[in-house]
Amino acid sequence: MRARALGEIHARPHVLIDGPRVVLQLAFMTDGGSTVDHAVLSELSRARGVAPPNRDASHHQLRWGTGTLRWERHSEFSTYFWDGPLPNEVGGQIVEHPFGSSFNPPGLLISAVRVEVRNAEDDRPELLKQFDPASLCCSDVKDGQAKVITDFQQNGDGLTSIIVIDNGMSVASRSALVQRLSDIETYRTLAMLGLPVAQSLSPALRRIEDGLAGITQQMKSRAKDRSNNLLDDLSDLAAELEAGAALSLYRFGASAAYYEIVQERIKSLGEASVSGYETLGTFLERRLAPAVRTCVSVEGRQANLSRKLSRATILVRSWIDLEIEQQNSAVLASMNNRANLQLRLQHTVEGLSVAAVSYYIVGLVGYLAKGFEDWGPHFKAATVTSMAVPIAICLVWFLVKSIRKHHSASM
Repeated sequence: MRARALGEIHARPHVLIDGPRVVLQLAFMTDGGSTVDHAVLSELSRARGVAPPNRDASHHQLRWGTGTLRWERHSEFSTYFWDGPLPNEVGGQIVEHPFGSSFNPPGLLISAVRVEVRNAEDDRPELLKQFDPASLCCSDVKDGQAKVITDFQQNGDGLTSIIVIDNGMSVASRSALVQRLSDIETYRTLAMLGLPVAQSLSPALRRIEDGLAGITQQMKSRAKDRSNNLLDDLSDLAAELEAGAALSLYRFGASAAYYEIVQERIKSLGEASVSGYETLGTFLERRLAPAVRTCVSVEGRQANLSRKLSRATILVRSWIDLEIEQQNSAVLASMNNRANLQLRLQHTVEGLSVAAVSYYIVGLVGYLAKGFEDWGPHFKAATVTSMAVPIAICLVWFLVKSIRKHHSASM
């Protein structure tokens, strides 16, 4: 683990640019996964008689003509960097580069840049005429050791052309500058990918905001009788919002990260303005920052709407919970009334049961007493029967009471 972490520091060295050269860097989205990228790189390697890289490799380079082709894999894209001999004319045709008709792109082309590193004698006024004056940027970098010229426009080949006038840079400084300029073009394009997503989500967010406003107005009028319908509407809005947020979560985060990389690369250039022209940093800040702020704004609206929907849902649920509690209270009160009625009915039945059982017992005593009337004239069956009435009632009452007490104790 330690070796892998430390090795990453040296895993992506700059291709050394040891003099006037032309550099092409193409960046492709790798939606198809690393398999497609590896297949393309393997084909290029075999065409040059070089062993292809391992499937888990993150970088690879090989000689191509009089230059070097370097491949790097990033989180969601890969880059193909090639340097070769500088054509005689600025913007002239490049021969023997690897991106000809036989090249199979591994994915969607997201960025393509052409950097020409030229000596100071090529710094002529007519050089600027090749660029669009509306977006022309020109600045001194590296304390005047180089001048960078570009308009961030794509030429007929779909490449963003950048010219570097070398006023005496070292090989390391020249190589680092070319890499930073290539990175700026790649990452500024990647940072812009969040803007179409933000623009596509804005109408839906507006619709959700309007829907939430309508629901809260109904809640304000205390439409508790429609609480179930309001909760359904809130759930629909929340589902739509979360679907959009899940779709844009990665892209907005990636755009913010790429924008920070662009800012870091521009800062490392150490730009100084050339009279009459914008610097690269000023140009990109005026055009890139609003797009990134739009993404941040949409993401903030999503988070704010999510909080508001949650609060509204909690309030409506409290209405529903209160209604359910009231219904439960009514049910419990009704059950309590029925229990009281049953208890009174039970007491009535018990009283009737005591009377009925006592009646039968007294009847039995009467029959027995009549059987003993022959004992003598002083023995009266009616007298015995009447005396048995209170005794029978008391005995039956105590018996019923003990049975009820036993049942209550067992519960």
